Amino acid sequence: MIKKYFLLDELGTTIKQEILAGGTTFVTMAYIIIVNPKILEAAGMPFGASMAATILSAFFGTLIMGVYAKRPFAIAPYMGENAFVAYTVVNVLHYSWQTALGAIFIGGVLFTLLTLLNIRSWLANAIPESLKIAFAAGIGLFLTFIGLNETGIVKLGVPGAPVHVGNFHEPSVLLGIFAFLFIGVLMIKKIHGSILIGILLTTLLGFLFGVTKFPSEWVSMPPDIRPVLFQLDILGALSWGFFSVILVVFVMDFVDTMGTLLGLGYKAKMLDEKGNLPDIEKPMLADALATVFGALCGTTTTGAYIESAAGIEAGGKSGLTAVVTAILFLCALFFAPLFAAIPPYAYGAALIIVGLLMISPVSHLKYDDLAETIPVFITMTLMSFTFNLGIGMTAGFVVYPLTMMVAGRIKTVSTGMWVLFCFSVLFYIFYPY
Repeated sequence: MIKKYFLLDELGTTIKQEILAGGTTFVTMAYIIIVNPKILEAAGMPFGASMAATILSAFFGTLIMGVYAKRPFAIAPYMGENAFVAYTVVNVLHYSWQTALGAIFIGGVLFTLLTLLNIRSWLANAIPESLKIAFAAGIGLFLTFIGLNETGIVKLGVPGAPVHVGNFHEPSVLLGIFAFLFIGVLMIKKIHGSILIGILLTTLLGFLFGVTKFPSEWVSMPPDIRPVLFQLDILGALSWGFFSVILVVFVMDFVDTMGTLLGLGYKAKMLDEKGNLPDIEKPMLADALATVFGALCGTTTTGAYIESAAGIEAGGKSGLTAVVTAILFLCALFFAPLFAAIPPYAYGAALIIVGLLMISPVSHLKYDDLAETIPVFITMTLMSFTFNLGIGMTAGFVVYPLTMMVAGRIKTVSTGMWVLFCFSVLFYIFYPY
Protein backbone atom coordinates (compact mmCIF):
# COMPACT_ATOMS: atom_id res chain seq x y z
CA MET A 1 0.00 0.00 0.00
CA ILE A 2 2.73 2.46 1.04
CA LYS A 3 4.99 1.44 -1.83
CA LYS A 4 2.18 1.90 -4.33
CA TYR A 5 1.00 5.28 -3.00
CA PHE A 6 4.49 6.81 -2.98
CA LEU A 7 5.52 5.05 -6.23
CA LEU A 8 8.62 3.59 -4.57
CA ASP A 9 9.18 0.88 -7.20
CA GLU A 10 8.94 3.40 -10.05
CA LEU A 11 11.41 5.70 -8.31
CA GLY A 12 13.81 2.87 -7.56
CA THR A 13 13.72 3.21 -3.78
CA THR A 14 12.57 1.20 -0.76
CA ILE A 15 10.69 1.85 2.47
CA LYS A 16 13.91 1.29 4.45
CA GLN A 17 15.82 3.78 2.30
CA GLU A 18 13.07 6.40 2.63
CA ILE A 19 12.91 5.99 6.42
CA LEU A 20 16.68 6.41 6.64
CA ALA A 21 16.53 9.50 4.41
CA GLY A 22 13.70 11.01 6.47
CA GLY A 23 15.68 10.47 9.66
CA THR A 24 18.75 12.06 8.09
CA THR A 25 16.79 15.15 7.03
CA PHE A 26 15.29 15.51 10.49
CA VAL A 27 18.58 15.15 12.36
CA THR A 28 20.31 17.76 10.17
CA MET A 29 17.53 20.30 10.75
CA ALA A 30 16.49 19.42 14.33
CA TYR A 31 18.45 22.48 15.48
CA ILE A 32 15.53 24.63 14.29
CA ILE A 33 13.49 23.32 17.25
CA ILE A 34 15.76 25.32 19.58
CA VAL A 35 17.26 28.01 17.34
CA ASN A 36 14.02 29.42 15.91
CA PRO A 37 12.33 30.08 19.29
CA LYS A 38 15.64 31.40 20.65
CA ILE A 39 15.76 34.01 17.88
CA LEU A 40 12.07 34.89 18.27
CA GLU A 41 12.64 35.29 22.01
CA ALA A 42 14.54 38.47 21.07
CA ALA A 43 11.25 39.78 19.69
CA GLY A 44 9.53 39.16 23.01
CA MET A 45 7.91 35.85 22.07
CA PRO A 46 7.85 33.21 24.85
CA PHE A 47 10.46 30.49 24.21
CA GLY A 48 8.34 27.46 25.10
CA ALA A 49 5.32 28.58 23.11
CA SER A 50 7.52 29.43 20.12
CA MET A 51 9.11 25.98 20.30
CA ALA A 52 5.69 24.32 20.15
CA ALA A 53 4.68 26.55 17.22
CA THR A 54 7.93 25.72 15.42
CA ILE A 55 7.41 21.97 15.79
CA LEU A 56 3.73 22.01 14.82
CA SER A 57 4.27 24.18 11.73
CA ALA A 58 7.16 21.93 10.61
CA PHE A 59 5.03 18.83 11.14
CA PHE A 60 2.02 20.27 9.29
CA GLY A 61 3.96 21.58 6.29
CA THR A 62 6.24 18.56 5.91
CA LEU A 63 3.32 16.13 6.17
CA ILE A 64 1.45 17.97 3.39
CA MET A 65 4.64 17.99 1.32
CA GLY A 66 4.95 14.24 1.68
CA VAL A 67 1.33 13.13 1.37
CA TYR A 68 0.07 15.67 -1.18
CA ALA A 69 3.12 16.86 -3.13
CA LYS A 70 4.94 13.52 -2.71
CA ARG A 71 8.37 15.17 -2.63
CA PRO A 72 11.26 14.40 -0.24
CA PHE A 73 11.37 18.01 0.94
CA ALA A 74 10.94 19.09 4.56
CA ILE A 75 9.25 22.32 5.62
CA ALA A 76 10.05 24.42 8.69
CA PRO A 77 10.37 28.09 9.74
CA TYR A 78 13.03 29.80 7.64
CA MET A 79 16.30 30.98 9.11
CA GLY A 80 16.83 34.56 7.95
CA GLU A 81 13.16 35.49 7.95
CA ASN A 82 12.98 34.81 11.70
CA ALA A 83 16.00 37.04 12.31
CA PHE A 84 14.52 39.74 10.04
CA VAL A 85 11.33 39.77 12.12
CA ALA A 86 13.08 39.68 15.51
CA TYR A 87 15.97 42.07 14.95
CA THR A 88 14.69 44.41 12.24
CA VAL A 89 10.88 44.53 12.31
CA VAL A 90 10.55 44.43 16.11
CA ASN A 91 13.82 45.78 17.55
CA VAL A 92 14.69 48.39 14.88
CA LEU A 93 11.35 49.40 13.36
CA HIS A 94 9.57 48.89 16.72
CA TYR A 95 6.54 47.03 15.44
CA SER A 96 5.01 44.30 17.60
CA TRP A 97 5.63 40.63 16.88
CA GLN A 98 1.87 40.22 16.59
CA THR A 99 1.84 42.68 13.68
CA ALA A 100 4.77 40.87 12.08
CA LEU A 101 2.84 37.60 12.28
CA GLY A 102 -0.08 39.39 10.63
CA ALA A 103 2.18 40.30 7.69
CA ILE A 104 3.38 36.70 7.41
CA PHE A 105 -0.23 35.47 7.41
CA ILE A 106 -1.12 37.92 4.62
CA GLY A 107 1.91 36.73 2.65
CA GLY A 108 0.84 33.11 3.11
CA VAL A 109 -2.68 33.82 1.86
CA LEU A 110 -1.26 35.63 -1.19
CA PHE A 111 1.06 32.67 -1.87
CA THR A 112 -1.88 30.29 -1.69
CA LEU A 113 -3.90 32.34 -4.19
CA LEU A 114 -0.95 32.78 -6.56
CA THR A 115 -0.25 29.06 -6.41
CA LEU A 116 -3.86 28.08 -7.11
CA LEU A 117 -3.82 30.48 -10.08
CA ASN A 118 -0.58 28.80 -11.32
CA ILE A 119 1.23 32.15 -11.28
CA ARG A 120 4.03 30.93 -9.01
CA SER A 121 4.69 27.88 -11.20
CA TRP A 122 4.65 30.12 -14.30
CA LEU A 123 7.32 32.35 -12.78
CA ALA A 124 9.38 29.36 -11.64
CA ASN A 125 9.34 27.89 -15.14
CA ALA A 126 10.45 31.24 -16.57
CA ILE A 127 13.81 31.08 -14.76
CA PRO A 128 16.71 30.09 -17.06
CA GLU A 129 18.64 26.89 -16.37
CA SER A 130 21.82 28.78 -15.48
CA LEU A 131 20.09 30.48 -12.53
CA LYS A 132 18.61 27.15 -11.42
CA ILE A 133 22.16 25.80 -11.34
CA ALA A 134 23.16 28.88 -9.36
CA PHE A 135 20.42 28.19 -6.81
CA ALA A 136 21.63 24.61 -6.28
CA ALA A 137 25.29 25.63 -5.96
CA GLY A 138 24.43 28.70 -3.87
CA ILE A 139 22.51 26.50 -1.43
CA GLY A 140 25.62 24.31 -1.28
CA LEU A 141 27.86 27.25 -0.39
CA PHE A 142 25.29 28.48 2.13
CA LEU A 143 25.12 25.08 3.84
CA THR A 144 28.90 24.85 3.85
CA PHE A 145 29.22 28.26 5.49
CA ILE A 146 26.68 27.27 8.16
CA GLY A 147 28.45 23.97 8.72
CA LEU A 148 31.89 25.54 9.06
CA ASN A 149 30.51 27.98 11.61
CA GLU A 150 28.55 25.36 13.57
CA THR A 151 31.59 23.08 13.87
CA GLY A 152 33.77 25.99 14.95
CA ILE A 153 36.19 25.45 12.06
CA VAL A 154 35.40 29.03 11.00
CA LYS A 155 34.54 31.73 13.52
CA LEU A 156 33.26 35.28 13.27
CA GLY A 157 36.18 37.68 13.15
CA VAL A 158 36.70 41.40 13.58
CA PRO A 159 36.26 44.43 11.29
CA GLY A 160 38.65 44.02 8.38
CA ALA A 161 38.68 40.25 8.82
CA PRO A 162 35.04 39.20 9.18
CA VAL A 163 35.86 35.50 9.62
CA HIS A 164 38.89 33.58 10.85
CA VAL A 165 39.92 30.01 11.58
CA GLY A 166 38.62 28.43 14.78
CA ASN A 167 40.67 27.01 17.63
CA PHE A 168 41.79 23.54 16.62
CA HIS A 169 42.71 22.84 20.24
CA GLU A 170 39.03 22.77 21.19
CA PRO A 171 37.62 19.22 21.44
CA SER A 172 34.36 20.28 19.76
CA VAL A 173 36.24 21.55 16.70
CA LEU A 174 38.27 18.35 16.51
CA LEU A 175 35.09 16.28 16.73
CA GLY A 176 33.60 18.37 13.93
CA ILE A 177 36.61 17.67 11.73
CA PHE A 178 36.43 13.98 12.65
CA ALA A 179 32.73 13.89 11.72
CA PHE A 180 33.42 15.46 8.32
CA LEU A 181 36.24 13.04 7.52
CA PHE A 182 34.37 10.01 8.89
CA ILE A 183 31.24 10.76 6.83
CA GLY A 184 33.47 11.31 3.80
CA VAL A 185 35.13 7.90 4.27
CA LEU A 186 31.74 6.19 4.64
CA MET A 187 30.50 7.85 1.46
CA ILE A 188 33.62 6.88 -0.47
CA LYS A 189 32.96 3.30 0.65
CA LYS A 190 29.33 3.78 -0.54
CA ILE A 191 27.86 2.84 2.85
CA HIS A 192 24.15 3.62 3.06
CA GLY A 193 23.17 6.08 5.77
CA SER A 194 26.66 7.60 5.93
CA ILE A 195 25.46 11.05 7.01
CA LEU A 196 23.13 9.79 9.74
CA ILE A 197 25.73 7.30 11.02
CA GLY A 198 28.33 10.07 11.18
CA ILE A 199 26.03 12.44 13.07
CA LEU A 200 24.97 9.82 15.62
CA LEU A 201 28.50 8.46 16.21
CA THR A 202 29.95 11.95 16.66
CA THR A 203 27.15 12.82 19.10
CA LEU A 204 27.90 9.65 21.07
CA LEU A 205 31.64 10.44 21.17
CA GLY A 206 30.82 13.95 22.38
CA PHE A 207 28.84 12.45 25.26
CA LEU A 208 31.54 9.89 26.12
CA PHE A 209 34.39 12.45 26.14
CA GLY A 210 32.37 14.99 28.09
CA VAL A 211 32.39 17.57 25.29
CA THR A 212 28.60 17.60 25.32
CA LYS A 213 26.52 16.87 28.42
CA PHE A 214 23.96 14.13 28.40
CA PRO A 215 20.46 15.67 28.41
CA SER A 216 19.14 16.04 31.96
CA GLU A 217 15.87 14.53 30.78
CA TRP A 218 14.85 12.55 27.73
CA VAL A 219 11.12 13.11 27.70
CA SER A 220 9.08 16.21 28.51
CA MET A 221 5.52 17.42 28.18
CA PRO A 222 4.83 19.69 25.16
CA PRO A 223 5.24 23.41 25.94
CA ASP A 224 2.07 25.52 26.23
CA ILE A 225 1.45 27.15 22.83
CA ARG A 226 -1.40 29.43 23.94
CA PRO A 227 0.72 32.60 24.48
CA VAL A 228 1.41 32.80 20.71
CA LEU A 229 -1.51 30.83 19.25
CA PHE A 230 -3.82 33.06 17.10
CA GLN A 231 -2.07 36.19 18.41
CA LEU A 232 -1.41 37.71 14.97
CA ASP A 233 -2.52 41.30 14.26
CA ILE A 234 -3.78 41.30 10.65
CA LEU A 235 -5.38 44.76 10.74
CA GLY A 236 -2.18 46.31 12.09
CA ALA A 237 -0.19 44.74 9.25
CA LEU A 238 -2.54 46.27 6.67
CA SER A 239 -1.48 49.83 7.54
CA TRP A 240 0.40 51.77 4.82
CA GLY A 241 3.45 52.21 7.04
CA PHE A 242 3.84 48.45 7.18
CA PHE A 243 3.85 48.06 3.38
CA SER A 244 7.64 47.80 3.09
CA VAL A 245 7.73 45.01 5.68
CA ILE A 246 5.00 43.03 3.90
CA LEU A 247 6.82 43.46 0.57
CA VAL A 248 10.15 42.28 1.99
CA VAL A 249 8.57 39.29 3.78
CA PHE A 250 6.64 38.41 0.62
CA VAL A 251 9.61 38.60 -1.74
CA MET A 252 12.02 36.82 0.63
CA ASP A 253 9.65 33.88 1.08
CA PHE A 254 8.71 33.87 -2.60
CA VAL A 255 12.27 33.58 -3.89
CA ASP A 256 13.54 31.41 -1.02
CA THR A 257 10.91 28.76 -1.67
CA MET A 258 11.22 28.90 -5.45
CA GLY A 259 15.01 28.78 -5.38
CA THR A 260 15.11 26.02 -2.78
CA LEU A 261 12.65 23.83 -4.67
CA LEU A 262 14.47 24.30 -7.96
CA GLY A 263 17.89 23.83 -6.39
CA LEU A 264 16.89 20.66 -4.56
CA GLY A 265 15.01 19.41 -7.61
CA TYR A 266 18.06 19.96 -9.79
CA LYS A 267 20.31 18.07 -7.40
CA ALA A 268 17.77 15.25 -6.98
CA LYS A 269 17.45 14.99 -10.79
CA MET A 270 13.73 15.71 -10.60
CA LEU A 271 13.71 18.42 -13.28
CA ASP A 272 12.36 17.58 -16.72
CA GLU A 273 14.10 18.06 -20.08
CA LYS A 274 13.16 21.76 -20.01
CA GLY A 275 14.74 22.23 -16.60
CA ASN A 276 11.39 22.58 -14.80
CA LEU A 277 10.16 20.76 -11.71
CA PRO A 278 7.02 18.82 -12.74
CA ASP A 279 3.90 19.73 -10.74
CA ILE A 280 5.85 22.40 -8.88
CA GLU A 281 2.57 24.00 -7.80
CA LYS A 282 2.02 21.08 -5.38
CA PRO A 283 5.13 21.66 -3.21
CA MET A 284 4.50 25.40 -3.56
CA LEU A 285 0.98 24.97 -2.21
CA ALA A 286 2.33 22.91 0.69
CA ASP A 287 4.73 25.78 1.42
CA ALA A 288 1.97 28.41 1.20
CA LEU A 289 -0.42 26.54 3.48
CA ALA A 290 2.41 25.92 5.96
CA THR A 291 3.11 29.67 6.10
CA VAL A 292 -0.57 30.40 6.83
CA PHE A 293 -0.67 27.64 9.46
CA GLY A 294 2.62 28.75 10.99
CA ALA A 295 1.45 32.36 11.38
CA LEU A 296 -1.74 31.16 13.08
CA CYS A 297 0.31 28.95 15.42
CA GLY A 298 2.65 31.81 16.21
CA THR A 299 5.84 31.47 14.20
CA THR A 300 7.53 33.17 11.26
CA THR A 301 7.62 32.36 7.53
CA THR A 302 7.65 28.63 6.89
CA GLY A 303 8.87 26.91 3.73
CA ALA A 304 10.95 24.24 1.99
CA TYR A 305 14.21 23.61 3.85
CA ILE A 306 17.62 23.37 2.23
CA GLU A 307 18.64 20.69 4.76
CA SER A 308 16.34 18.40 2.79
CA ALA A 309 19.41 17.97 0.60
CA ALA A 310 20.88 15.74 3.33
CA GLY A 311 17.95 13.34 3.05
CA ILE A 312 18.12 13.40 -0.74
CA GLU A 313 21.81 12.54 -0.62
CA ALA A 314 20.91 9.70 1.78
CA GLY A 315 18.66 8.25 -0.92
CA GLY A 316 15.32 10.00 -0.36
CA LYS A 317 13.28 10.13 -3.55
CA SER A 318 9.61 10.12 -2.56
CA GLY A 319 7.13 11.81 -0.27
CA LEU A 320 7.65 9.03 2.26
CA THR A 321 10.94 10.72 3.21
CA ALA A 322 8.99 13.85 4.14
CA VAL A 323 6.34 11.88 6.02
CA VAL A 324 9.03 10.25 8.18
CA THR A 325 10.57 13.67 8.87
CA ALA A 326 7.14 15.04 9.79
CA ILE A 327 6.47 12.21 12.25
CA LEU A 328 9.84 12.80 13.91
CA PHE A 329 8.99 16.50 14.27
CA LEU A 330 5.74 15.55 15.99
CA CYS A 331 7.67 13.21 18.32
CA ALA A 332 9.92 16.15 19.14
CA LEU A 333 7.02 17.69 21.07
CA PHE A 334 7.70 15.02 23.71
CA PHE A 335 11.42 14.37 23.10
CA ALA A 336 12.67 17.93 22.60
CA PRO A 337 15.49 17.56 25.21
CA LEU A 338 16.81 14.49 23.36
CA PHE A 339 16.79 16.04 19.90
CA ALA A 340 18.18 19.30 21.25
CA ALA A 341 21.17 17.35 22.59
CA ILE A 342 22.55 16.72 19.09
CA PRO A 343 25.56 19.06 19.10
CA PRO A 344 26.28 21.64 16.37
CA TYR A 345 29.67 20.07 15.55
CA ALA A 346 27.87 16.83 14.58
CA TYR A 347 25.18 18.16 12.25
CA GLY A 348 27.46 21.01 11.13
CA ALA A 349 29.92 18.52 9.64
CA ALA A 350 27.04 16.87 7.79
CA LEU A 351 26.04 20.23 6.30
CA ILE A 352 29.58 20.71 4.96
CA ILE A 353 29.37 17.33 3.23
CA VAL A 354 25.97 18.17 1.77
CA GLY A 355 27.31 21.53 0.63
CA LEU A 356 30.11 19.74 -1.22
CA LEU A 357 27.59 17.56 -3.02
CA MET A 358 25.26 20.46 -3.83
CA ILE A 359 27.83 22.49 -5.82
CA SER A 360 28.38 19.78 -8.43
CA PRO A 361 25.87 21.26 -10.97
CA VAL A 362 28.30 24.12 -11.69
CA SER A 363 30.06 21.71 -14.06
CA HIS A 364 27.16 22.27 -16.47
CA LEU A 365 27.76 26.03 -16.76
CA LYS A 366 29.09 27.65 -19.93
CA TYR A 367 32.01 29.54 -18.42
CA ASP A 368 32.92 31.24 -21.70
CA ASP A 369 29.50 32.98 -21.77
CA LEU A 370 29.90 35.88 -19.34
CA ALA A 371 26.34 37.06 -19.94
CA GLU A 372 25.26 33.82 -18.22
CA THR A 373 28.06 33.36 -15.68
CA ILE A 374 28.09 36.90 -14.24
CA PRO A 375 24.52 36.66 -12.82
CA VAL A 376 25.22 33.06 -11.78
CA PHE A 377 28.35 34.09 -9.87
CA ILE A 378 26.57 37.01 -8.20
CA THR A 379 23.68 34.76 -7.19
CA MET A 380 25.87 32.01 -5.72
CA THR A 381 28.22 34.28 -3.78
CA LEU A 382 25.59 36.61 -2.36
CA MET A 383 23.39 33.69 -1.27
CA SER A 384 26.23 32.57 0.96
CA PHE A 385 28.21 35.68 1.90
CA THR A 386 25.18 37.81 2.84
CA PHE A 387 23.89 34.81 4.80
CA ASN A 388 20.55 35.33 3.07
CA LEU A 389 19.31 33.14 0.23
CA GLY A 390 16.76 35.73 -0.84
CA ILE A 391 19.37 38.45 -1.32
CA GLY A 392 21.40 36.31 -3.71
CA MET A 393 18.40 35.09 -5.69
CA THR A 394 16.89 38.53 -6.15
CA ALA A 395 20.30 39.85 -7.20
CA GLY A 396 20.37 37.21 -9.91
CA PHE A 397 16.89 38.20 -11.08
CA VAL A 398 18.06 41.81 -11.39
CA VAL A 399 21.39 41.19 -13.10
CA TYR A 400 20.38 38.45 -15.55
CA PRO A 401 18.10 40.58 -17.79
CA LEU A 402 20.70 43.36 -17.76
CA THR A 403 23.56 41.11 -18.93
CA MET A 404 21.28 39.63 -21.61
CA MET A 405 20.48 43.16 -22.76
CA VAL A 406 24.18 44.08 -23.00
CA ALA A 407 24.87 40.85 -24.90
CA GLY A 408 22.15 41.68 -27.43
CA ARG A 409 20.00 38.73 -26.36
CA ILE A 410 17.17 40.59 -24.69
CA LYS A 411 14.60 38.59 -26.68
CA THR A 412 15.69 35.46 -24.80
CA VAL A 413 14.51 36.97 -21.51
CA SER A 414 11.02 35.64 -20.76
CA THR A 415 8.10 37.73 -19.57
CA GLY A 416 8.21 35.91 -16.24
CA MET A 417 11.84 36.93 -15.74
CA TRP A 418 10.92 40.58 -16.27
CA VAL A 419 8.21 40.19 -13.61
CA LEU A 420 10.81 38.76 -11.23
CA PHE A 421 13.15 41.61 -12.19
CA CYS A 422 10.54 44.18 -11.16
CA PHE A 423 9.75 42.38 -7.89
CA SER A 424 13.45 42.21 -7.05
CA VAL A 425 14.07 45.89 -7.78
CA LEU A 426 11.18 46.81 -5.47
CA PHE A 427 12.64 44.48 -2.86
CA TYR A 428 15.95 46.37 -2.84
CA ILE A 429 14.20 49.77 -2.84
CA PHE A 430 11.99 49.00 0.16
CA TYR A 431 14.31 46.69 2.12
CA PRO A 432 14.77 48.26 5.60
CA TYR A 433 18.57 48.24 5.62
